[in-house]
Amino acid sequence: MMTMPVRILVVDDEQHIRNSLAAWFREEGYDVSVAASGRDALATIAREGTHILLVDIKMPGMDGLELQRKVHELAPDATVIIMTAYASVETAVEALKEGAYDYIVKPFDPEAVSRLVRKAAERYALLAENRALRERIAGASPALITGGSPAMVKVNELVEQVAPTDTSVLITGESGTGKELVARLIHAKSNRRFGPFVVENCGALAEGLLESELFGHERGAFTGAVGRHRGKVEMANEGTLFLDEIGDVPPRVQVDLLRVLQERELKRVGGNETIKVDFRLVTATHRDLEAEVASGRFRDDFYFRINVFQIPLPPLRERPGDVPALAEHFLTQFSNQMNRRISGFSPDAMAALVAYPWPGNVRELANAIERAVVLCRGEKIEAGHFPFVAPPGSADHSLALVEEAHIRRVLAACSHNVAQAARELDIDRVTLYNKMKKYGIERP
Repeated sequence: MMTMPVRILVVDDEQHIRNSLAAWFREEGYDVSVAASGRDALATIAREGTHILLVDIKMPGMDGLELQRKVHELAPDATVIIMTAYASVETAVEALKEGAYDYIVKPFDPEAVSRLVRKAAERYALLAENRALRERIAGASPALITGGSPAMVKVNELVEQVAPTDTSVLITGESGTGKELVARLIHAKSNRRFGPFVVENCGALAEGLLESELFGHERGAFTGAVGRHRGKVEMANEGTLFLDEIGDVPPRVQVDLLRVLQERELKRVGGNETIKVDFRLVTATHRDLEAEVASGRFRDDFYFRINVFQIPLPPLRERPGDVPALAEHFLTQFSNQMNRRISGFSPDAMAALVAYPWPGNVRELANAIERAVVLCRGEKIEAGHFPFVAPPGSADHSLALVEEAHIRRVLAACSHNVAQAARELDIDRVTLYNKMKKYGIERP
């Protein structure tokens, strides 16, 4: 969903329609403006911008069709919904051919209008997100994506080979190695790059909630289902669906996903309507799925369906030659964000970065550089700015100190997800909570 309120512009020469629609959508939480003519609408867009326009097709002066053409020039990402009377439906269809999102017929059905605007808002949010993703990938450092090591050059070659196809891809590797970034790169280089890139972390949700998030639900499907909800699979239509931590998907949901992959259709939870879907599936896991299949915790038919083409990501400790370029990339990124003038790393700092084993991989490296930028008061990052470098003269090398430092690093690498950190440390969550209490480690 969008982080800012969705802005709606109602354009109609009839005041009572403008006012009633504006009041209606404001009650639903939208930021609403009104305009009595096409000229007023263009001035409002130039001044305030807009996300969704409801435009009357018949207006004196500039009609809805002409306004739509000018809106596409002024705000090409804006979604236009045409409002029309029955006598003008043919004109509304013409507007659809020229790029309108949909049309509604007067007099309005309140529920139908609300539903249509919600769908338009979801569409705009996805377009905005994917535009930002394409910009981030286009501007990303090649070293961040591929690195210069032979292992990462191989990863890049695999991405180039599989991206133009619709083949399902499984990305494997330890937490923090950059699996989602590789998934985004596959999407950006694919024929679906202008479609949505939809992400779901399967390890973060309980089974019932995961089912609803993936397949959607109808109103009244369960307690709290106050309206229709489109699932991530449906939202990924004509684009890419990225399911992170696929190894955590419960067997029953695996069956449902397998059916969707085979039939390319789904039914929302509590619904009877069959919905056709067309998407490319990319999955990722830090688990050994072959071992999970052998133990019976993961379905073999589902594993074979998602593991058509596998891209293994090596941990950062196996490619220390990539650390300098990655470190320089993160230094530039965080220095710009914090408006700091830091020119680079001291020789001791870079040597410490290359020598450190990075149990949290690229994510831990990014966290370490961000912390160093915060602490740095000179022109260069020093070794002492890193949490894994002992202060000069320190003689405290006790087992407890080493354990505390390791737990802090793993928690940081897992974004303080205790369940995931416990798995990485190979201990249960209760033990990890006790150790966090012992060492005074608090979750942010």
